[in-house]
Amino acid sequence: MKYLIFLLLLISIKARAQQVDILIIGVSHNYSKCPTQDLSGIYAKIRNFQPDAFFGEFLSKEDERLVMDYWCKQDNIKRLTILKSNRKIAADLLPKTIDSLKKLALLKPQDYRVKTDLAYAYYLDQDVANGHYQFWQVFDQLQKKPDANLEKYVNEVLSPRSDTTGRSMKRLKTSEYALIAFPMMQELGIRELLAMDCQDYDLNWGAAWAAFDAKYNLLKKDTSSAAGKKLRSQLSEMINGFEKYQKIENSSKNLTEWLNTDEAAAISASGDFYLPEMYDLKNFPKEEMLSKIHWWIMRNKGMCDNVVNRAIKAGAKKVVVIAGANHRKYMQDIFRSKPNVRIRNINEIK
Repeated sequence: MKYLIFLLLLISIKARAQQVDILIIGVSHNYSKCPTQDLSGIYAKIRNFQPDAFFGEFLSKEDERLVMDYWCKQDNIKRLTILKSNRKIAADLLPKTIDSLKKLALLKPQDYRVKTDLAYAYYLDQDVANGHYQFWQVFDQLQKKPDANLEKYVNEVLSPRSDTTGRSMKRLKTSEYALIAFPMMQELGIRELLAMDCQDYDLNWGAAWAAFDAKYNLLKKDTSSAAGKKLRSQLSEMINGFEKYQKIENSSKNLTEWLNTDEAAAISASGDFYLPEMYDLKNFPKEEMLSKIHWWIMRNKGMCDNVVNRAIKAGAKKVVVIAGANHRKYMQDIFRSKPNVRIRNINEIK
């Protein structure tokens, strides 16, 4: 009898475990060098997938406060300093202010001053993902229907021309969010972008990179030995890959689909991690390279953990994950190892 009860308990636990269905899209962070993209196929696949949440490569507001330093921390602090000089909202009033503005934005969906105010409040609350989502909606409206008074208001409140570095308002305009995530979220009525990035290991990553470069630069000077000749041959192979990448980037109207192929993943990875066959060359800094790879995988693992845990917390069962192309395969492999997760990239669904 006790075995039957145990079996029923296991079945009950399994039945309650939430399945998370993930569609991951490897993207470029900047489409400004590309021809006008034909995104109709990607949009159709997202519509057919019917997601109830989107995740982007941003830190949550909680993580932004906790991580003392990472590659764009100073850029975010600079944005906050500028915004606080434009107007002030007391920190203890921010949650209530955001809630009020969200309700007002629903009541007045065509009031772009309200969206500007909401973007400001999100940025001040260090929720950059949703500050960007609201700012993009205003920017998109101004592109479609110029309005000098609205543009003046946006400049006074958000100072977008001063936000040019890091994950900035300037970068947003030609990004994966402006082209893919935000238009589809708006169409599907998804009101907030969930954050998934993990920067807990950024200082480790930077230190590993510096250690690798210090030794690798010495190896590059060795041009006469057999190892040096082999190195030059493999570097030439890498350069050919980068040239192909750039050619496709400059000519293809379907860049995103190509970025989700194994070929693109290999070329992207070689930019940071060179070619695996180089690791056993004499004097190649293999240990330092393996350290780089370790910290990169740890970041991607953190991102995957954030997606699954936050999707479950939000009750989201079908989610779209927008990630830089060099994250896509690493994340896809990590997701595959997780229970109750189904993972596919944009090229694997109809």
